[in-house]
Amino acid sequence: MLLENRRWAFFLPNTFTALNMACGFIAILFGFQGEFYKACMFIVLGAIFDSVDGRIARMTNTQSSFGEQFDSMSDLVSFGVSPAIVYYFRFLADAGRPGMVAAFFFMLCGALRLARFNANIDKVKSDYFQGLPIPGGATAVVSMILISINLPEIVHYKPLTIGYLAFYAALMISNIPFPSFKNSDWVRKHKKQVLMIIFLIIASLFIYEEVMIPFIITLYVVASLLYFLTHRKKFEGIFEWKEEENDVEASPK
Repeated sequence: MLLENRRWAFFLPNTFTALNMACGFIAILFGFQGEFYKACMFIVLGAIFDSVDGRIARMTNTQSSFGEQFDSMSDLVSFGVSPAIVYYFRFLADAGRPGMVAAFFFMLCGALRLARFNANIDKVKSDYFQGLPIPGGATAVVSMILISINLPEIVHYKPLTIGYLAFYAALMISNIPFPSFKNSDWVRKHKKQVLMIIFLIIASLFIYEEVMIPFIITLYVVASLLYFLTHRKKFEGIFEWKEEENDVEASPK
């Protein structure tokens, strides 16, 4: 009985990971059909599932290498491939090869971001992300699509839409530190205020998601960039590590 319960405990977080991937797949289908609002909402739903699976794994003490790899593959579908395809059909389908390259570049940077995260998972400090996390990049893509639903004339400004996508793709593979708030002293000391802020954010998302999603991701990115620029000395060498001698493979002669 105990062994069976243990198997169910391992199964539960992977179920949420699979649901995340399913959301990305459904979003792609809606993108093909031109249902861009629905596609965006499924990407957002996938982000919610993605935030749950890791917490469940930690709560049940069922973290595993398999779960980490499965989560990364799911994230690539939901936050790399899916946003790139939906964004392409919304803005870049008539932009020719530059549109194809821009969409692929975002997907490629998302894959590189995930690969780098997996390779450096034991080195990066938990209080800062190395580059913008891929769910953040996907949220930025969703934000532009939601804005274009209310302001459809944006669709015709190809340099703007291509530059926007390239900018967030570059942020994902950058070495700019983005706070994770996991070890924030302020969060620990003001738990009640943090819960109230979270409640207000969730409530505002339900009321007017077309405005609040772009506002939240833009605020997070701009505040992170400004903090990095004004505290550059604090972050010097934060993502530089010396390779262990045992990890260095001899080059072939």
